[in-house]
Amino acid sequence: MRFCGSDTVSITGVILAGGRGSRMGGEDKGLVLYQGKPLYQHVLSRLRPQVSRVCISANRNLSVYQQTGLSVITDTLPDFPGPLAGMLAALEKIETEWVVFVSCDTPLLPEDLVSRLWQAKRDAPVVWAKSDGRDHPTLALMHVSLIEQLKSFLTKGERKVMIFLQQAGGHSVDFNDCPDAFNNINRYEDLIAGERG
Repeated sequence: MRFCGSDTVSITGVILAGGRGSRMGGEDKGLVLYQGKPLYQHVLSRLRPQVSRVCISANRNLSVYQQTGLSVITDTLPDFPGPLAGMLAALEKIETEWVVFVSCDTPLLPEDLVSRLWQAKRDAPVVWAKSDGRDHPTLALMHVSLIEQLKSFLTKGERKVMIFLQQAGGHSVDFNDCPDAFNNINRYEDLIAGERG
């Protein structure tokens, strides 16, 4: 993948679809239909042109996700411990130094998300999107050097993505020019509103 200047960097994209979907009646959110196709496919179509390779982090309906031909990575920790567990499993499996994580419920993902995160990261090992004063910690660019720190964080029973990213020395990147890009589909009401919009 080519960014600013002459740098060529390979980045793996990981769609986080491994949650319980508790705010959507326990449904697998990535597979919920939105405008005629599963949510994760909307995210995939926007992410794929931005990265070298795409994988899916999932813990249910693995055969459905595998039909895409993409690698599917499952949590190495039991009982759906949250997005950080999916991030850890992906960091341990991918072959690139950098990975960009996106959630499966953001169908309007910015088409320049990765390049903007990369250009703004400076020396940070992790950066994440922020718009209208709201952090989006599951939309993050992360370096594999954080594996051991993340393992230690999870072993202590910690689960908050934002706390880990801050402790890891990361910072947010402003996307104030496209706030609607981060509208996520958490509940059925969001799904209905999105269909109308």
